[in-house]
Amino acid sequence: MNINSQHIDEITALLAIASNKTFAAAGKAIGRHPTIISKRIASLETRLGVRLVERTTRQVQLTDTGRRLAEKYRLATDMIQEAQEEAVEHTHVLKGRLKLAFPATMGRLWLAPEIPKFMAKYPKLELDISYSDDYVDLVEGGFDAAIRIGHLTDSRLIARKLISHKRILVASPAYLQNHGTPLQPEQLLEHNCIGNPTLHSYPIWRLSDGKQLTMIRTNGTLLSNDSIAMLEAARGNIGILGAGEWLVARDIKAGTLVQLMPQWHFDGDGGIYFVKASRQYVPARTEAFATWVSQLFQSVPWA
Repeated sequence: MNINSQHIDEITALLAIASNKTFAAAGKAIGRHPTIISKRIASLETRLGVRLVERTTRQVQLTDTGRRLAEKYRLATDMIQEAQEEAVEHTHVLKGRLKLAFPATMGRLWLAPEIPKFMAKYPKLELDISYSDDYVDLVEGGFDAAIRIGHLTDSRLIARKLISHKRILVASPAYLQNHGTPLQPEQLLEHNCIGNPTLHSYPIWRLSDGKQLTMIRTNGTLLSNDSIAMLEAARGNIGILGAGEWLVARDIKAGTLVQLMPQWHFDGDGGIYFVKASRQYVPARTEAFATWVSQLFQSVPWA
């Protein structure tokens, strides 16, 4: 089948609807009027003889057929993009857009301040970075790569471990002076432990010294799902915090927090990973970022 310019417009319209859910948002995303988007979808449905979207007053929802077709179109456009990138791979100037997903707090603390250096190294690149602690589907979201913390479960991804990751125990010197320093996990029962109710093991802290595992049901006067809020509480002498080394490394170095029971850390810790979708060809810009971020994590304070 020959593909003409109208077919390309129809494909673009369907992909825009798949990503943006309404005609207005889809039109804004690709710079077309919503009525044009609607007409292109209707034309595609007529040409194929199938219903691709269900229209409501507020949004547009793809049918099962529409979702499958959009995914095939997305794969096809990715292959076209990759073919173009491969053709210019050996030019020494990296161009195009790099779409990345970073964990919110760790990304803001450790990656955001360094990103301008990467952009200065590759000034022709355009970066689109999402900061969120929510799980991001790289394939569905069209991301080139992401930074992930913990254990990886998505078999569709290719992962590169940047650094080991541990969650450790810390408290402020003033808190320890007023309440004593726990030397064994069981002594945590006597302390105010800052809790995160979004963790699947809450309120249990599973601690390991590499030989044995102990589980402590913690209690505390502060619960929060925000890492920075919990860090501020620990700095403010509220209690003992269990957190990733990446969150507390600077405070430990500055002396505002003290690591407790260094032989014990949270069981099941994983790593910090660079991940990308499984594709046969990886754009040069993605590999350039992978190399850069790998070098960056070689010099972090907790390495």
